[in-house]
Amino acid sequence: MKTKFATGIKLLFFLSLGFFFIWLFVRSLTPEQLDQVFESFRNAQYGWVVISVMIGIGSHTARAARWKLLLEAMGYKPRFLNVFFAVFTGYLANLALPRLGEVSRCGVLTRYEKIPFNKSFGTVITERAFDMAVFVFIFFITILIQFSQLKDYLYLRIVEPLFGRVYQPGNNNYITWAIAVLIVLVFVVLYLLRKRFYHLKMVEKLRELLLGFLDGMKSIVVMKTKLTFLFYTAIIWLSYYLMTYLVFFSFVETSHLSPMAGLAVLVFGSVGIIVVQGGIGVYQAIVAETLVLYGITSAIGYAMGWLLWSAQTLMIVLMGAFSMGVLPFYNRRIKSHEQV
Repeated sequence: MKTKFATGIKLLFFLSLGFFFIWLFVRSLTPEQLDQVFESFRNAQYGWVVISVMIGIGSHTARAARWKLLLEAMGYKPRFLNVFFAVFTGYLANLALPRLGEVSRCGVLTRYEKIPFNKSFGTVITERAFDMAVFVFIFFITILIQFSQLKDYLYLRIVEPLFGRVYQPGNNNYITWAIAVLIVLVFVVLYLLRKRFYHLKMVEKLRELLLGFLDGMKSIVVMKTKLTFLFYTAIIWLSYYLMTYLVFFSFVETSHLSPMAGLAVLVFGSVGIIVVQGGIGVYQAIVAETLVLYGITSAIGYAMGWLLWSAQTLMIVLMGAFSMGVLPFYNRRIKSHEQV
């Protein structure tokens, strides 16, 4: 009961945070701008959205194939469809709560493929870490290529809020340094007293997950198909880019935008999805602000943000629900076939 209550509170918190950002942005729009948003939706060419959704399904298919490579490198041979369904089940769970998706997709393989949870979880963490490295690389490449166009935005929205308040002239920042020293001391004490915590179940679980993560990291090293792994990674990120850029052609006002604008929306919009679960509210606002740099009005940019977010979310909901519904029937059929 306590677990369900805590889960409900987390879900309510993230939904409330998303709706707060929606309200915060919408209240800044004039009635004329709101009419412009709705008019854009009425005149949109939704064929491009359908193409974007199909590419999105293809990207997650490549993700399933890449994850299968990691599992095979550890000696497991899961069926591709089970891995594919697990990926979409995880994305659907992630819409509700942060990191629930990683647990859900590993749970699917534990149930239907008998792969130990900590082993599959290790590969998922490895996969996430690798994708984060790719994202950081693309992020800085985007900034370098379009620095003259993005420098003012970066300073006002990132540098100034993060560093302007902390590092001010004449400010000795005693509180900042005290917090940093306290964090270091806590880690030192925990390390020195680590043997006293080994018997705790929570610590044992964490050690199992850590060992699974290390095994997942090793799976990349011992993998014989490294080029195939990189190929799937390239397909995943190229698909993410096309899912964003092609939707620009849905609106007349954004159809002229350059491929570089699509890259900027991809990287900055991804930050919004990381910051707030599912990106609701924040993603749309970030897309709007980013497109302003390319001469698009806030109203049209906000409409584009909603169109991109809705297409991706609808894909995850439909495919996630389909995967959850098909999984038991597919595996029941496989099991009966093997018995025969």
